[in-house]
Parts: sequence; structure tokens; C-alpha cells
Amino acid sequence: FLGVMPAYSAVDDALTTKLVTFYEHKKDSSVPSHQATVLLFDPSNGSLKALLDGSVITAKRTAAVSAIATKLLMPAFAEVLCILGAGVQAYSHYDIFTELFTFKEVRIWNRTKEKAVKFADAVNGPVRVCSSAQEAVSGADVIITVTMATTPILFGDWVKPGAHINAVGASRPDWRELDDELMKNSILFVDSREAALTESGDVILSGAEIFAELGEVVKGTKPALPEKTTVFKSLGMAVEDTVAAKFVYDSWSAG
Repeated sequence: FLGVMPAYSAVDDALTTKLVTFYEHKKDSSVPSHQATVLLFDPSNGSLKALLDGSVITAKRTAAVSAIATKLLMPAFAEVLCILGAGVQAYSHYDIFTELFTFKEVRIWNRTKEKAVKFADAVNGPVRVCSSAQEAVSGADVIITVTMATTPILFGDWVKPGAHINAVGASRPDWRELDDELMKNSILFVDSREAALTESGDVILSGAEIFAELGEVVKGTKPALPEKTTVFKSLGMAVEDTVAAKFVYDSWSAG
């Protein structure tokens, strides 16, 4: 797939387009499944100001949005973090989550155990490698799914009541990470209603009702409900890349 994600932010005076290629590698590849480039334009005249590494920006901004959702939606006393998947997004989520939150235990599971072990060895902190997704999820307060799964790998009867789930993978209308039980028995938050109803297999195929967009919770027009079991379905929005790219460009210019 080749995705084109243009956006303009009047508040940030920023105009960008992200070009992202997505290739589903059948075997482990040295090339990432997602590769991206962000073009930053001058909104006053349309000239190209900068070409930025969109893969880094995508990884960081996706994890940052998950962290915002978690700050608002996670249970009051969250001690165990679980990450399902060991790719690029697993690393960026781990970095931001261990910087912003204090977890007593971090667990990881990956379909290929060697990648999970490599992850645990590479990150700056203790991580418990689990032999099954169920083992990783059992009793976890915050769960992050960042997999290439096309059928559910996280099931509702495994999930601790009141847990918060950031569902980041399965970005196609026929792909799943979460089963129907979890989707239907959780309070569902999304980054964009429009995107979720056309792009997310977890939302479309389960028929789960969307409670709110994350932006509505940030603005205070919808409650967060951290005492409930919550799912944040993240698909990513072009404006997130725009704001992040402008932030990087401004920081670089100032330096």
C-alpha cells in the first residue's frame, strides 16, 4: 500500500503531507513493514521547507497519543504493563510509557519469541518475556497491541476488569487484534470516528459502539471512565504528523 496523508493546522501554521508505504512481509525482513517520509511546506506560498524521516515521527507520535489515552483512561493503580508485539511501535511505546508512568512490571509477548528476547535485551529496563499472549495479558492493568495480526490475538476473557487497552495494529477493515467479547464489553474510544468506521476491522467486524473520540475526552465534553474496561483504537491522523513535523522543524531551526 502507498498512503498519502495531507493535513493543515492553522493553530500551528503547518502544512504537511506524509507518504507511507506498507508492505506485509511474509518472512522476517530487515526492512520495516512501514516506511514513511514527511514533506513540510510553507503555508504562505507552498514551497517545500523540509523533508523529514516520517518513520521516526510516526513511531513517536503514535506512542505519544497512546500515552495520552492511557493517562486519561487507565485504572488508578496501574502496576503491570503488557506489550503484545516486538516491532518498531513496541520500542517507541516502551520508551514513552516507561518515561511517563511507573510500572512495577513490564511484560512482552511476540509470535516469534526470538524477537521478544531481542526486545528485552535491547531496551533500558527490566522486561519479562512471556511464552504466550494469555500469560502476558493475565492481570495486566495496561495492554498495548502493536502486532501484524489479521485475526484476534487478545481475548476478552483474559483481560482483567478495569484494564485499559491501546489497540494500535490491525489498521485494515478486515484485520483484527481484539475479539468480539473484548470489543463489545469495553468502553470504546477512537482517535477518529470516521476513520474507525472505515478502516478498523476491530470496530467494523465486532459492531462495537464508539463511545467517544479521544479529543472529546481531552476537551472535557465526554468522560474518561477509567474505572471501566476501556479500549483506545488508534489508527493515526495526518494532523498528528503535521504537529510533530513542525515541532521537529522548529526545534532544529532554533538549534
